Amino acid sequence: MSLFKARDWWSTTLGENEEFDQGCLCVADVDNSGSGHDKIIVGSYSGFLRIFSPHPLKAGEGIQAEDLLLEVQLRDPILQVEVGKFVSGTELLHLAILHPRKLCVYSVSGTLGNVEHGNQYQIKLMYEHNLQRTACNMTYGPFGGVKGRDLICIQSMDGMLMFFEQESYAFGRYLPGFLLPGPLSYSPRTDSFVTVSSCRQVESYKYQVLAVATDADTRKETEQQKITSGKRLVADWILSIGEQALDIRIVSFNQTTFSVLVLGERNFFCLKENGQIRFMKKFDYNPSCFLPYCSVSEGTINTLVGNHNNMLLVYQDVTVKWAAQLPHIPVAVMVASFQDLKGIIVTLSDSGHLQCSYFGTDPSLFQAPKVESRDINYEELDVEMKELQRIIKETSKTQDILPKLEKDDDLTLVASVSSDLDSVSQAVESEFESEIIPSVTVKFCIRSRLIIKKAVLSINIPFPLAVTQDQVIFDLLEPDVTKTANVSVFLKGNCPPADLEGSAVISYNTPTELNPEGVPRIVQCKFRLPLRLVCFPIQPSKAANHKLTIDTNKPPVNLVNLFPDFVEQVEDDSVNVLGFQLFAGRKVALLASKTSQRYRVQSEQFEDLWLITKELILRFEEYFRKQGIKDFTCSFSGPLPLQEYFELIDQHFETKTNTAGQ
Repeated sequence: MSLFKARDWWSTTLGENEEFDQGCLCVADVDNSGSGHDKIIVGSYSGFLRIFSPHPLKAGEGIQAEDLLLEVQLRDPILQVEVGKFVSGTELLHLAILHPRKLCVYSVSGTLGNVEHGNQYQIKLMYEHNLQRTACNMTYGPFGGVKGRDLICIQSMDGMLMFFEQESYAFGRYLPGFLLPGPLSYSPRTDSFVTVSSCRQVESYKYQVLAVATDADTRKETEQQKITSGKRLVADWILSIGEQALDIRIVSFNQTTFSVLVLGERNFFCLKENGQIRFMKKFDYNPSCFLPYCSVSEGTINTLVGNHNNMLLVYQDVTVKWAAQLPHIPVAVMVASFQDLKGIIVTLSDSGHLQCSYFGTDPSLFQAPKVESRDINYEELDVEMKELQRIIKETSKTQDILPKLEKDDDLTLVASVSSDLDSVSQAVESEFESEIIPSVTVKFCIRSRLIIKKAVLSINIPFPLAVTQDQVIFDLLEPDVTKTANVSVFLKGNCPPADLEGSAVISYNTPTELNPEGVPRIVQCKFRLPLRLVCFPIQPSKAANHKLTIDTNKPPVNLVNLFPDFVEQVEDDSVNVLGFQLFAGRKVALLASKTSQRYRVQSEQFEDLWLITKELILRFEEYFRKQGIKDFTCSFSGPLPLQEYFELIDQHFETKTNTAGQ
């Protein structure tokens, strides 16, 4: 039993197998008694309307017979109940009930009883509106600044706002870009309607803008058709919150500023009247309902938030002031004043659990019972211990299902790349027609310590490089017998690759004593392809549109030592300029400074810089590693070429768009 729990003052369960939701609960002096004591109005999806006036004789005593003022079954499901000044010619409160296809307004009255059963209550239909569209929810208020009466706005399932000036239908407007209905609330201060669209953004529409917009009855089937009469409906302000909303409340207490409160699926937002965020609170739970009820200090808002953990929390802005446990998950919460207690909390669950509670810390008188002592039976303990040891021993044997790890692998895979290009190119189906595209041979050596019946070698090459055979199957691998496979790699696509590193994976099964089918295992290796596969040496050109300067922390290195495969004959021992011609790109030049530790890569195309730059860094690291130097670093001190990078992204997007259009 939790110390911080909602103390039950009055509770009841409504009906059997009935369903309730957020709009099914309302608290107000619906019978206009003038005493200021609230009544609880509850409607269900089964069509039952119930009105309660709770006043238990003792706290926690539960419902009395006279607490139920009225119970009537209507023909249609009840989506929402509201109390307001809905009848013309009077400012008395009336009850508005929203059905899927009908809006009904009733007057609730009571007559003094002549017997001990108490007063008799009844409802009288004042007027009703048959709806042409299925309703979702409604809101009410003094639309347009009217005095002494409330108008009603109903949101339909297809996005139409239907306005009713009490007994008469006024007009209807469609929300732009509508997909699914969201919560709807009216702001009297700004005379606007606030909702959350399926685009996960809060939208506010002025009543005057809705009134002069194009009539919903004249709307065309397609929004692309121009409408000559009326004006296009435009939101007053829009704020994206990134999630769907459960409820919206408008508050303007005496001690706080006007605010729009939005309860999201994981966050709580407080907005100003222009849509700017005053504050927000991220929840670590899933909320189910909320209610701003007062302001105890200037500029703050106290809010009740119920969640799916059966908790009811009190927030002062974003700070938790109290948390209490509930016996159910609330889908609606209200604060009411009754004759015996002011500020009672009324909660309703989706299954019809209605409870009036208050917060408190009454101590629990529960005491844990004493544990009965018993004598220890050592014989039973010995039997149980032997059984547990047997289970542990059997479990340890099952580890043989997996192969035991040895110091040496059962199978080894080694890849070696030929130092020279193929004398006869093996390139097939290449996108280059006029040029001869070179190829290089990669040799794979497989050696096994066990008898393996079937092994599959898969070769992965980065695009646009291709391989003559990407899969090799070995039906039988004998112990200590080396199997080889040769494949050729070449440039197939008409663009430079992003990397020259390939990988190979061989998969096989290792049988065990308890798993004769074999346990799947893999062995993989990587290999690096030569730069000559994608480019060839040319006379360097010093003119270029794009340049990249790399700084190092070591003395200058002769380019002959870094790129011996691109320098055929050298008159002197010093080479500080090299030229590269990409098969699928432009010319790239590499310049080394003779006095400083800088190297420059330049090209006519920005994207062609990458491959030579990466190859330069890899050869630097390999060169200094052979010399035993471990602290070598490269750096780039200039501004990042983001503009050129973004231009490439735009070109790529345009190309994809044009290709998709074709």
